[in-house]
Amino acid sequence: MTETARRAAVLGHPIGHSKSPLLHRAAYEYLGFNCAYDALDVPEENAAAFAAALRDPDPAERQWAGLSVTMPLKAALLPAMDRLTEMAAALRVLNTVTFEYTDAGVVLTGHNTDVAGIVRALRHAGSRTDPRIAVLGAGGTACAAVAAAGMLDAAAVDVYARGFRAAADGTVAVQAAGSRTGTSVALHPWEEAAAACATADVVISTLPPRAADPLAESLAAAAVDRTGAVLLDVAYDPWPSRIAQEWSEAGGRIVPGLEMLLYQAVEQVRLFAGNKFRDEAAVINVMCDAVGAPRR
Repeated sequence: MTETARRAAVLGHPIGHSKSPLLHRAAYEYLGFNCAYDALDVPEENAAAFAAALRDPDPAERQWAGLSVTMPLKAALLPAMDRLTEMAAALRVLNTVTFEYTDAGVVLTGHNTDVAGIVRALRHAGSRTDPRIAVLGAGGTACAAVAAAGMLDAAAVDVYARGFRAAADGTVAVQAAGSRTGTSVALHPWEEAAAACATADVVISTLPPRAADPLAESLAAAAVDRTGAVLLDVAYDPWPSRIAQEWSEAGGRIVPGLEMLLYQAVEQVRLFAGNKFRDEAAVINVMCDAVGAPRR
């Protein structure tokens, strides 16, 4: 009996830079999972229409295994979900959608694997326990970083941003995410971010590519010793980023955004492939090979 071909994709805008197709395709080939994986450019204003199209009752269209979701859709797709996992509900941000096909139609479930991606990337880098963590930015990935900080036993997390996105209830989204996941969050103006980069044990930059360049200049001018401190820069194109370069020259350890992408993607593969998933270590290694990263 021929196995039904499945389909998956990463959604975002812009999306051409994404390495998710390389990661997922390599994993599926290793697992023998018959699933195509594409990159689909979906602007935020088209999110509702795209989600509605996923509910096509035609049995021939019941082939979706899952979706990876990146900016600016991590919050925009929430209203289209039938269910949310505990973490996605707490953060009010998703990065993964899974499909369950029933006689009544399709059930869409929103997940957040970004948290696991951040935690595993930082642990792989040897981050200390109970670190002083500074998060740069206050969007959807920053919410995941706040939850990750709690899992790393940080007593509190400091968030630095030019502005703070409001949640549906009017609270500050990143602070509400901390409250719902048991992590104390202090909000700071962007002007204090450079000083935080010079003193925090762990800095997690959730900023878009090149947005942290001015902080790199400040770090270089301050000539501080960052030996033992860790920087996770989620932006991985171009790499190394300017702040990563300066951090390294100051003696600090760098966690490329590709590390986070890898670890959150393996959780997505686990969800999409179901009982086809096996041997996580081997899956991670073939994914590393696909993007030129060192094997674990």
